[in-house]
Amino acid sequence: MRVLITGGSGFVGQRLCRRLKEAGHRLLVVSREPEQVRDRLPEGSDIRRSVLDFVDTPPDAIVNLAGEPIAAKRWSDDQKKRLIDSRVNITRDLVTLCEQLESSQGRTPQVMVSASAMGYYGDQGDGEVTEETPPHDEFAHRLCKRWEETARKVEDFGVRVAVLRIGLVLDIGGGSLQKMLPPFKMGLGGRFGDGKQFMPWVHREDLVGAIIFLLEREDLEGPFNGSAPHPVTNAEFTRILAKQLGRPALIPVPAIALETAFGEMSRLLLTGADMRPARLLEAGFEFKFQTLEAALADILG
Repeated sequence: MRVLITGGSGFVGQRLCRRLKEAGHRLLVVSREPEQVRDRLPEGSDIRRSVLDFVDTPPDAIVNLAGEPIAAKRWSDDQKKRLIDSRVNITRDLVTLCEQLESSQGRTPQVMVSASAMGYYGDQGDGEVTEETPPHDEFAHRLCKRWEETARKVEDFGVRVAVLRIGLVLDIGGGSLQKMLPPFKMGLGGRFGDGKQFMPWVHREDLVGAIIFLLEREDLEGPFNGSAPHPVTNAEFTRILAKQLGRPALIPVPAIALETAFGEMSRLLLTGADMRPARLLEAGFEFKFQTLEAALADILG
């Protein structure tokens, strides 16, 4: 297939592109700086600056991963707008692409797998969360809701849509671990607040596998939780990571300190959801790394 990927040069996108290339697919990648990202992508990748530049090369499938990192800065009103726009605008361009392809060529992509995030559910306390769980209304939920609603508009052009609500992505070289590892390696790690908040996580290899699974399974559509079957609390995550590194983790970060430093964004660190991949498991997807211990042993061992 010709697979169009937004966010293809990112942490998840790079691994996905490599797996797709190995499987024989042709890669169409969107990047504002094609020459700067060329060495991160497989040889032969067709890299263009805009989604709409691919009207003359109709994709058979789309993977939509683009979006500014949600935890990069404090959530000022301007930053909230950037977070929304970076996701919604490029997704809207994908809708426009499908519309143009239908009118000009009479064909559209078969499927789009579009990223969303665990933030869709908002703060869920300690209750188990599946794709059927009603969300808690807060900024992270409203952001994900707009993102998902925009993606679902390609269904008007006959495109099957699977939305993947992604947890904390773990692997070496980026993602959630990149910021966690330095203090933990120095023995300065610790839980956030009381540590009772859940941290749904997923190994990058399993996340990429889930994306490909959803591309290939023609009977699957709608929302899917993109996290491992066994989420852990922040306190458990801290203990397991410290044990894997052979370091103590005795320095908790008080909730008030996080709230002072990060403002509203501290909710990402102090709240969570016991999110389970109910629909992926029901569809027969098999996680290679079901427990955090197994994932960290693979990544750090």
